[in-house]
Amino acid sequence: MFFGYQRRRGRWGGGRRLQLGVGGAWVRFWPQRALWPAERPIAWEGDLQARPAPEEQFVLAPASAEGLGVAGAVPDGWARPLSRPRLGRPGLAGRRGGSAVGQGPPRAGRGEGGPRPAFPRLQSLQSRGRTEPEPEPEPAGPGRVPLVSGSLPRGCMAALARAARPRGLPPSPPPPSLLLPLLLLGVAGRAAPGLGPELQVERRSVPDECPRAVRAGDFVRYHYVGTFPDGRQFDSSYDRGSTFNVFVGKGQLIAGMDQALVGMCVNERRFVKIPPQLAYGEEGVPDVVPPNAVLHFDVLLTDLWNSEDQVQVHTYFRPPTCSRTIQVSDFVRYHYNGTFLDGTLFDSSHNRMKTYDTYVGIGWLIPGMDRGLLGMCVGEKRLITIPPFLAYGEDGDGKDIPDQASLVFDVPLLDLHNPKDGIAVEHVFVPQDCERQSRPGDFLRYHYNASLLDGTVFDSSYSRNRTFDTYIGQGYVIAGMDEGLLGVCVGERRRITIPPHLGYGEEGRGNIPGSAVLVFDIHIIDFHNPSDSVNITSRYRPTNCSVLSKKGDYLKYHYNASLLDGTRLDSTLNLGKTYNIVLGSGQVVLGMDMGLRDMCVGEKRTVVIPPHLGYGEAGVAGEVPGSAVLVFDIELLDLVSGLPEGYMFVWNEEVSPNLFEEIDRNGDGEVLLEEFSEYIHAQVVTGKGKLAPGFDAEMIVKNMFTNQDRNGDGKVTAEEFKLKDQETRHDEL
Repeated sequence: MFFGYQRRRGRWGGGRRLQLGVGGAWVRFWPQRALWPAERPIAWEGDLQARPAPEEQFVLAPASAEGLGVAGAVPDGWARPLSRPRLGRPGLAGRRGGSAVGQGPPRAGRGEGGPRPAFPRLQSLQSRGRTEPEPEPEPAGPGRVPLVSGSLPRGCMAALARAARPRGLPPSPPPPSLLLPLLLLGVAGRAAPGLGPELQVERRSVPDECPRAVRAGDFVRYHYVGTFPDGRQFDSSYDRGSTFNVFVGKGQLIAGMDQALVGMCVNERRFVKIPPQLAYGEEGVPDVVPPNAVLHFDVLLTDLWNSEDQVQVHTYFRPPTCSRTIQVSDFVRYHYNGTFLDGTLFDSSHNRMKTYDTYVGIGWLIPGMDRGLLGMCVGEKRLITIPPFLAYGEDGDGKDIPDQASLVFDVPLLDLHNPKDGIAVEHVFVPQDCERQSRPGDFLRYHYNASLLDGTVFDSSYSRNRTFDTYIGQGYVIAGMDEGLLGVCVGERRRITIPPHLGYGEEGRGNIPGSAVLVFDIHIIDFHNPSDSVNITSRYRPTNCSVLSKKGDYLKYHYNASLLDGTRLDSTLNLGKTYNIVLGSGQVVLGMDMGLRDMCVGEKRTVVIPPHLGYGEAGVAGEVPGSAVLVFDIELLDLVSGLPEGYMFVWNEEVSPNLFEEIDRNGDGEVLLEEFSEYIHAQVVTGKGKLAPGFDAEMIVKNMFTNQDRNGDGKVTAEEFKLKDQETRHDEL
């Protein structure tokens, strides 16, 4: 036999990593982790054949909390570098990969914590007085494993030495380095006749669901407490603060444990009684396991996987409609709860109240998650189970995820887009009579409900009870909305889906998260262009239509007023009376004044008035919204011709030359307001004169009298009255 070693300082600290050459085969092991059960499985290759050892003497140093040490000189040329096959990058970009499954020794638990049993100083076999060749070991049989890679307490080194010695050769003292791997090997010893019961397994706790049970070839992670029948504890994974990680059915455990783990479920707890012939037999482990000892193990299985496993996806909710699924290079936003296979939570985006946002399929995620998200719909909920070689591998993440851990992610997908996406427009309702479509520069009024892709509402104009009013095509709104509002009709309803690069980008805004796809359900109320004028459509015009309305005419008409989307505002029919105005006198908005001109009695019109010719941006509180386009359906019922511009009263006949005397009925040379009013009304009644229609007659008469009373003393004299031809303001008479 020959051996070599090299010092390697890694994640768990220092210590020597040794390799033992047996007949050309190499055994790798780490003496500082030489505990039972094995935390570092040993790979054996080839048959064990003895070869004369060098003459140098080696002494095995006492065990300590830092592991076993080797004292003595190492012959030159006996050490060679050890390499460990790698699987590439099993985790996130930049994370170092783990070893390939099935290639080289799998990593086990970290094993930093917990006390380690101290072994006494070991001497060579010569010091034990053995000079005669030992008998050949019996061949393996049921429950017997000649060499089981795994952990072996120190007392089994002689068994391996005997098995390795060729027949007929005298016993030669093995170098103390041989003792180190023996501590990592489980050898089925001989049990005394009649000693030890058969293997007994008691299932103390079984989960309600067991989708998978341990089979030979599976890799498991479990906790255990090892005791003797009298209750004395000799080992515990809990003391070390890490699970024991090992393949089942590959000879890396003592035979009894290899058998007891088969058929076990995750979260199952078993109590195992292992007879000595399936444990350490008649040799035992000096100072640790007595000869022919029955061992009790309380085992809790926490994880289970196989090197043939793939990502497992279980969809437990899928929305009825799924127009799009995740593809490679898509950007997604999702929540997740991350647990181990036993249900222990190690991370959750919900705790941070923030989604996890990432690209899929380009190496931003562990490979298992990259695969597990593909084909998912927004609103879908999945359980994604990932074996460790597609997750964080044999090294874990160095913080929350231990070595060789299977991971389960409960994922609801909230959002999905691709950087190449444009807006998507769904026409929910388009009116049949769409005479005009919006174009850049138009001013729109619309209602909207705004939500994220998963349906979460973040804003609504309805909640404010007013429309959103804006110009389009001029950068007043986000780019996606600017584009999505082009070509709409009044009354149209459409759904506009906007990717984040055309919305609020990576930063988001307010309660809009970063990189969020936005969905707007739009209802167009009206739109106009600042260059628009009044639009008049005559729906009925009498055949005899010779007298047309003009400025100053007194009009009586009915109307129905509405917004452009048909929302009713007002109606004279509901009031039971006409609306009466003097055309051109400013009694109505400018657009209505324009819409009533050149109209004949009996005619019916529809007049569309843009807001800048209506009630403007302010509107009428509680009645007419700001910036609203108005629609009036009008029927002209009566028309009274008005007076020439600037006149409030005109004579229909020649004026009497003795007008002042006729007004001054008592002949006192002064005309009071009562006399003046009585005379004017008499002229109107007899048809000799006419007051301006549409105004209060008393107000007109009073205004006429005030204009004649130049000195404001409440009476008009003949001298004042005579000035009517010289003063413009006396032209009424």
